[in-house]
Amino acid sequence: MPKTSTTNNSDTDPLMSRLAAFEVLSDVLRRGRALDDALAASRAYGALDPAGKGFAAYLVRTALRRLGQIDALIQHCVRDPLPRKAKPVYDVLRVGVAQLMFSATADHAAVTTTVDLCRTVNQIPFAKLVNAVMRRLQREGTGLLKSQDEALINTPLWLMESWINAYGADTAAAIARQHLETPPLDLSVKSDTDMWADKLGGNKLFEFTVRLAEATDVTQLDGFEEGAWWVQDAAARLAVGLLGDVKGKRALDLCAAPGGKTLDLCAAGADVTAVDISEKRLQRVSENLNRTGLNARTVCADVKTFTPDTPAEIVVLDAPCSSTGTLRRHPDVAHLKSPEDIEKLSGVQGALLDAAANMTAPGGTLLYVTCSLQPEEGEGAVEKFLARTAAFKRDPVTAKDVSGFTDAVSPAGDFRTLPSHMSDTGGMDGFYAARLVRAPV
Repeated sequence: MPKTSTTNNSDTDPLMSRLAAFEVLSDVLRRGRALDDALAASRAYGALDPAGKGFAAYLVRTALRRLGQIDALIQHCVRDPLPRKAKPVYDVLRVGVAQLMFSATADHAAVTTTVDLCRTVNQIPFAKLVNAVMRRLQREGTGLLKSQDEALINTPLWLMESWINAYGADTAAAIARQHLETPPLDLSVKSDTDMWADKLGGNKLFEFTVRLAEATDVTQLDGFEEGAWWVQDAAARLAVGLLGDVKGKRALDLCAAPGGKTLDLCAAGADVTAVDISEKRLQRVSENLNRTGLNARTVCADVKTFTPDTPAEIVVLDAPCSSTGTLRRHPDVAHLKSPEDIEKLSGVQGALLDAAANMTAPGGTLLYVTCSLQPEEGEGAVEKFLARTAAFKRDPVTAKDVSGFTDAVSPAGDFRTLPSHMSDTGGMDGFYAARLVRAPV
């Protein structure tokens, strides 16, 4: 793979962005903290200027996306395991190899800053080893990369096997390859998509999505302050479109935070109540509502025990899941989740579906969605629900419901997008949605 153009020429102290990357990467891999939380908790990262933050975050995400490749390169040079006290040296090298092999950083700068980082994190006895590894990979790394199967080596085996079983070997490989790419930025707009695409220098996708080629500080974009749009992957916006005309209808958005679907429903004219168990996350929903000038009630409650005043004509359940469909944006997920998590979450999803069913008015629609590629959390959860809940049946999705995007319609009539869909324009999140209707009285 050729090096990307990502570098950081504005650092007054280049070592600090590498130190921040090391700190965050170690927090994710050694303490199991989610990447976003690790970035927020890192003092070194918080002290950087915007360019430094961008570069540090790029190094961490690259190291997580390509951890299999990077670790194989390190193992090629370091055959014997390092002492337990020297475990941080592996993370030093991961940061170093990420910049040496996958960024536009000059080779000499990648080598020098990695050796300096080793000394800075109190691993001085291993500085010579780090220098030797980096210089060897400077010579041999490109050839070694060419011999690797990047889709397979960077994907945990249990995930790859599950995707092969669900989608076939070729599609599983295409999904894994897409996870290695830096994703574009999708914005959902209230109206006049063509105008905003032109104004922001992006491309219109479907009816209400503008895609920008590169992620950026959204607060600096036109339309942010006036609330003309919000950040939301195209797949999620398409899923909400399965509800059709919602104007004037009562809608419950369950497990609502951070609020993208709440905003979608409000913008379409629904009378929305957003429910989430986290007060902190609900605050973000309220902030987005205020910025966009949209109105919805917010309720902090456990969906499993929440009882609305009256059943709703529309219920959207965005159930907690493994988030494996968002790996291209959240590469930490591949290293933090396990098959045991899928089993545990499947039980939670079933309980939430049962609760959501009780909130759905006779003749109403329950839209079940997850950002997971795992069938147990999508198709499997819905089949189990329908088997035990006679009052509901599937309302099959058609190509017309998804702006003619036939690839997103599954044989069973559900909505299923894959990261490899639209790969020529940056892919999309792996997303699942089933449209379920309750029988009238």
